Amino acid sequence: MADEIDRSSPVAFVGLGNLGHPMAQALAGAGWRLKVHDRDPGRAQGLDAEVATGAGDLADCRVVALAVPDDEAVTAWVDELGSLLTAGSVFLVHSTILPGTAKHLAQQAESEGLALLDVPVSGGAERARAGSLTVVAGGRADVLDRVRPVLDTVAETVLHVGPSGAGAAVKLANQLMMFAALAGAQEALELAAAYDVPEQTVLEAVSTSTGDSWITRNWGFFDRVAAAYESAGTPVKDRPWSKDLWDVVAAARDADVQVPVAGLLAQDLAEKVEAHARKGDVS
Repeated sequence: MADEIDRSSPVAFVGLGNLGHPMAQALAGAGWRLKVHDRDPGRAQGLDAEVATGAGDLADCRVVALAVPDDEAVTAWVDELGSLLTAGSVFLVHSTILPGTAKHLAQQAESEGLALLDVPVSGGAERARAGSLTVVAGGRADVLDRVRPVLDTVAETVLHVGPSGAGAAVKLANQLMMFAALAGAQEALELAAAYDVPEQTVLEAVSTSTGDSWITRNWGFFDRVAAAYESAGTPVKDRPWSKDLWDVVAAARDADVQVPVAGLLAQDLAEKVEAHARKGDVS
């Protein structure tokens, strides 16, 4: 088995968006030698890291963390770096991708003497900055052991959930549960508002009732995330309440699983999230 990854070799971090930037910040702050890349070089400002102009600058990295928008972008980076990295190097795919894509890319990486883990994260930007995210990992357990020092820097909880693709599947399951709860809370608050009950009053009432959830306890979270995406110029179709729900539907179709709730949410939820954020009710 290859040696455990340590701070003597640089770590690459590609994708400095809403979660990628604070994750890179946590790594740099913990003393990792970091090389970063984003299609917008300005996003690297404020990071104690070397800015890479392209794949060639990352060839000496033993770990390449990818927090890029989608399956296509992840695949492009794995394809480009596959012939450049040293044998035994590891891709950490933090992006939310389809389980089938994760399986295929792990097989491709192994054929090139590399390794790939699907390690999507949950928790939001504040927990990313604090290094307290939750990571669900799919792939070989021995590879996960090697890169745990990197993952433990950005995460409070790292769970090995199964073989390649399992991390991606658990992330999509989390997203479906979360967005189903969000849709229910939004409709409930609209109903109460029709009878002149303010949002905050309903949220206070459910905080000790059976309607309590992470969503109601963190009301305003998605308003803030939407504002951050708007500021960064991220299209609505690439935001989690749109892109991730369509990924759920696609993954279910691949597995021949019926997900009628996810199908409805994929059609309807994004506009509701965006409309609520436009109200400016970021509490």
